[in-house]
Amino acid sequence: MALYNLLMWFLLLLIPLLLLLKKIMQVNEIKLQLPPSPPQLPIIRNLHQLGALPHQSFMKLSQKYGPVMLLKFGRIPFVIISSAEAAREVLKIHDLNTCNRVQLTGTRKLTYNCLDLAFAPYDDYWRQMRKICVLELFSLKRVQSFRFIREGEVASLMDTISQSASSATPVDLSEKMFALTASIVFRMAFGQIFQGSDLDNHKFEKLIRATEYFMGGFTTEECIPYVGWIIDRLNGYHAKLEKVFHELDTFFEKAINDHLKPERKIQGQEDIIDVMLKIEKDQIKPGEAQITKDNIKAVLLDIFLGGVDTSAITVVWAMSELARNPRLMKKAQEEIRNCIGKKGRVTEDDIDQLPYLKMIIKETLRLHPPSPLLLRETTSHFKVNGYDINPKNLIQVNVWAIGRDPKYWKNPEEFYPERFTNNSIDFKGNNFEYLPFGSGRRICPGIHIGLITSEIALANLLYCFDWKLPNGIKKEDINMEEASGGSLALSKKTALNLVPVNYLQ
Repeated sequence: MALYNLLMWFLLLLIPLLLLLKKIMQVNEIKLQLPPSPPQLPIIRNLHQLGALPHQSFMKLSQKYGPVMLLKFGRIPFVIISSAEAAREVLKIHDLNTCNRVQLTGTRKLTYNCLDLAFAPYDDYWRQMRKICVLELFSLKRVQSFRFIREGEVASLMDTISQSASSATPVDLSEKMFALTASIVFRMAFGQIFQGSDLDNHKFEKLIRATEYFMGGFTTEECIPYVGWIIDRLNGYHAKLEKVFHELDTFFEKAINDHLKPERKIQGQEDIIDVMLKIEKDQIKPGEAQITKDNIKAVLLDIFLGGVDTSAITVVWAMSELARNPRLMKKAQEEIRNCIGKKGRVTEDDIDQLPYLKMIIKETLRLHPPSPLLLRETTSHFKVNGYDINPKNLIQVNVWAIGRDPKYWKNPEEFYPERFTNNSIDFKGNNFEYLPFGSGRRICPGIHIGLITSEIALANLLYCFDWKLPNGIKKEDINMEEASGGSLALSKKTALNLVPVNYLQ
């Protein structure tokens, strides 16, 4: 009886305390000027307003609720940024408050992926790994040292396409460009030819797509409290996730062990694993985060996810836009062919003499940025456009929407490379109406390698061949829809098939 009375007194005291706490929280919320938000449903909140292509859904909502908007997907609060001015506040003025990336949780922290540079928190480890990437792996000198790989793989691709041109056979440029960039990344990272590896073309592409799916977006467990993990279990999400990362880990483990064999000798150019193993061996500074094999795997994961798809996708979008605009394609081809003459191939030395080609790449990245949403996590309170942004909010800067905003771009839906004539806008993240590679501390470290790969591939496609549409297809029939499905990169929904015609017989 005494215990019962004590419990009753405890409950009687607890209820007013909880009511007081709720009142205090409500007062605090009133004091805060939170961003506007669309109406929410219980539990799922704003999930029902999220379509298959989130960046497009966000743009439509921002047109009604403004360039700074608060959404909740289950229990996760998102602040959506859809203007250059607000992006500048987030990525420049408050860069230090938003330099974290959303942390992988639950089963997605299965292995070394929690050390992935793209998802690692802003700490000593991240700063050291970022320094290694910028100064060692993706420096201009290192990028130039891999020139022979890029030019060799591009030449091999041109020879393959030339055979199709001889028989007037349509070429799947989406598949060809993925194979090209995969081969380049393979040779840079592992020092071996893609076709001779343990992963064949189809299996490797499938593995990359699966990894992007699991690394992009959020799980049901992360969005819906209490019951989300049950849904993930029932639909087999966990088992599929474990399988994909086991395959990745096995592949990376074998590649690293092959480089550690005593009989292996470096012939010519060091690859990425060679460089990372050397850094691991030579690290002596006390107090610094030590590089481990898991760190090397994490960097390899970054290179695969950031290096294979993005350059391929950029070239496919560029060729799609040019196929729909024959005048622009002819203008680009005339520039390249007048510059190169009968030399047979475009080399990287020639690229700086092709300003219109560079404008095409810029315009492609404006309309079709590889990463349409820049994801950050806030570490402390600050204001954007007068609105309060709380810690632990996830911020998504809608690069795709900003690049199509008529406030910054005349006729924004039109593919018009000439808009960059005598224009100082660049990729360095200081022009907030144009952020294809991000900005601030989290700007993509692989800008140089991504650009030169896209440029050399596109230049040779336009130099070596004239391009026709398959029989029965008109330029208006080219499908320009974007693919959905959680990929980290914004790819074209349908493959691009064009018929090549040899320029130099």
